[in-house]
Amino acid sequence: MKINFEYGEGTMEAVLPDDRTDVFIPGETVPDPPFIPADKLEEATRESILNPIGMEPISELVREGSRVCIVFPDRVKGGFQENSHRKVAIPIILEECMKAGVKKNDILLICSNGLHRKNTREEIHRILGDKVFNDFWWSNQIINHDSEDYENLVDLGTDEFSNPVIMSRFVYESDLTVFLGHALGNPYGGYSGGYKHSATGITHWKSIASHHIPDVMHRDDFIPVNSSSLMRRKFDTISMHMEKCMGRKFFMCDAVLDTKARQIAVFSGYARDMQPAAWAVADQRTLVPFAKEKYDIMIFGMPQNFHYGNGMGTNPIFMMQAASAQIIRHKRVMNENCVMIFSSICNGYFHDQEFPSYRETYELFLQDYHNKLPDMAEHGVAFAMKKHYTDAYRFNYGYHPYHAFSMMSCGHLAEKHCSAIYCVGAYEPGYARSMGMKTRATFGEALEDAEKYVGGKPRILALPLTFKTAAVHLCMKE
Repeated sequence: MKINFEYGEGTMEAVLPDDRTDVFIPGETVPDPPFIPADKLEEATRESILNPIGMEPISELVREGSRVCIVFPDRVKGGFQENSHRKVAIPIILEECMKAGVKKNDILLICSNGLHRKNTREEIHRILGDKVFNDFWWSNQIINHDSEDYENLVDLGTDEFSNPVIMSRFVYESDLTVFLGHALGNPYGGYSGGYKHSATGITHWKSIASHHIPDVMHRDDFIPVNSSSLMRRKFDTISMHMEKCMGRKFFMCDAVLDTKARQIAVFSGYARDMQPAAWAVADQRTLVPFAKEKYDIMIFGMPQNFHYGNGMGTNPIFMMQAASAQIIRHKRVMNENCVMIFSSICNGYFHDQEFPSYRETYELFLQDYHNKLPDMAEHGVAFAMKKHYTDAYRFNYGYHPYHAFSMMSCGHLAEKHCSAIYCVGAYEPGYARSMGMKTRATFGEALEDAEKYVGGKPRILALPLTFKTAAVHLCMKE
């Protein structure tokens, strides 16, 4: 069979054996569970918000004079369609707050970008839609979280497991904070949304550095992806420490999304009680029973531009992280000696404005006894203190310098769990080789060489469009 895999801004063709190749495309190969029809979506969302799990409804949590924060995810996930979860849920939450007496001037909307780059005015407009944007933007009531704005951060010491907890002062001092999230399959701890949202989106790099590190991500409980890993437990304890210090619970409103970011279900309430209910539904879409036998080789394509931004598929640190995300998701269906093959133009485009610290981080990896990616973890603090990088994050839409180190921690997992990783079609193959990958010009050459690791007639898992759709976590058929 002939399959086209993502490659830069185009595709690269592979000829794979019909009898030994299984193809999986999220939402197509195995259909998603049914989504809520468009004409029922507002009703279903309102029903969830008015009947929260494990806590009182908004009408009993606020009154005239209450200060409210509404925290919404950045552009990385969640969709921009007119009936996206953010565009449907936020007007209902605003309505409930104002019916209870909250004044418009006492409401603040926060984009929970965490260590991602801040979202531009145009991006926030697309996320929120015309009415909410125009009602709140021009009065400076929509902001990006700034994890370096110490005047507007609160240090809450450490949680019960000694994780640093530093959070947004706006959230800490509010009378109610509503988090809009998405229960969508994520290689970091199982699902987005819930306490993952609060533990990463409105915190400081020191809090994030307590879980996005080798000591957590290289544990045996991290792969295959699951919701009971140490990372997930840290999300919970950090967020619950915030709630304890504030003396009140976060109000979460999470939508379970399908491949096209449509709402399958909506769950609201106290995250500790709400998360398991949301995950039970999300599992039906995310944990897909598929493989009859385990695979020897995984093949996919890497575009230049995907969820973190333009250059993700060419920046060598991100290339390794993206490869690792696939093994985290699909480890259940891969043999122990598996091989990974992916196409990437791999031209060394770092996109220095959007990812300002990545080039220097990569160049440091090439020096000073850095034999594997975890060796870089010791430099994370130093980079996080470099003012020209934190200024780029704060004022010029760049990713925070610590972000690169969290990606390198993840990037080691493909090397750890694969016999070999092949980058096919690299313009400048030295970038791939420096990260521990093998390079070949074509898929055919890579497949031929891979047989020395997996033997003849390998079983192949082909994943076209894996970075252009919301991914799943493949499981064995039984």
